[in-house]
Amino acid sequence: MTETLTTALIEMREDDVLAAVRAATEAGTSPAGIIAGLQAGMKTIGDKYEAGEYFLSELIMSAEIFKRALAELGLDQSAAGTGTRGTVILGTVHTDIHDIGKNIVASVLSANGFKVVDLGVDVPAQRFLDAARENDARVIGLSCLLTTAFPAMRETIATFAAAGLRDQVSIIIGGGPVNADLALQLGADGAGISAQEAVILAAKAVEGGVA
Repeated sequence: MTETLTTALIEMREDDVLAAVRAATEAGTSPAGIIAGLQAGMKTIGDKYEAGEYFLSELIMSAEIFKRALAELGLDQSAAGTGTRGTVILGTVHTDIHDIGKNIVASVLSANGFKVVDLGVDVPAQRFLDAARENDARVIGLSCLLTTAFPAMRETIATFAAAGLRDQVSIIIGGGPVNADLALQLGADGAGISAQEAVILAAKAVEGGVA
């Protein structure tokens, strides 16, 4: 049953995904089992994206189908964020209020087994730090679309250093103007140029230690 669900998601057949969710529910499959089937599909989609078989449009579409499947179960995105792969604190840094890219990343991370604590937009450095402490998170995702927000990213990273936590977390930056060179300049551990790259970096951080 979940195999059918996984295949339907990989092939972006939304109606079939929702039908498979209903069928699995009626057959007595647990929500956790259904979510696992959906996450297996998202992993394959991520692999196809990395291989150049799928593009950003497919990544976005699959995340939307995933959310609709959760809604069919009477759940929201946070229900998929089981935290089995770790917790990610995510937010758009202070002075920037753009969130479309951040929201896509949040969906894809949740679909891949991460618990995502989304702080929203215009987030002060101290709020990132507090959230990391409150949730015992090892991965921090800083997003921005404006180059004028780069100082806020630097300030946030410096705040973790001043608190003595810099070596205990992996800080990943993302957004339109972001790249690996900027990550190096700001003192971040990496740049997630796409949602799938953010998943890969987050996985490396929690599975292989802080970057």
